[in-house]
Amino acid sequence: MHWYLVGFAALAVAVAAATGIAALTAVWVPPWARRRVVRPQLFGWGALATAAGAGLFMFPGPFHGRDADLTPTALVGIPLFFLGAVLQAMSQHPGRRGPAPTDTGTG
Repeated sequence: MHWYLVGFAALAVAVAAATGIAALTAVWVPPWARRRVVRPQLFGWGALATAAGAGLFMFPGPFHGRDADLTPTALVGIPLFFLGAVLQAMSQHPGRRGPAPTDTGTG
């Protein structure tokens, strides 16, 4: 069962990295994100950072075993993953806000 999980994780990291490379080189965004993404290159950098962070966390970390020498490398992957997620969020349309609350002066 362990190798199924490793294979699935490797496939997910490879797809994220390929998406990032495609967004950077060909300005291509996957169909499920096309309507929201307005800055494809920023999306590409975010996808690459997410893939690198996930790979750094998973493969030298929990999937490798209990080797304490690899812990710093795995812990670098966590903030890199979240940085990539923030970059991908910044590449999308800004959220819409409702009307500003009005002050009625009662109270």
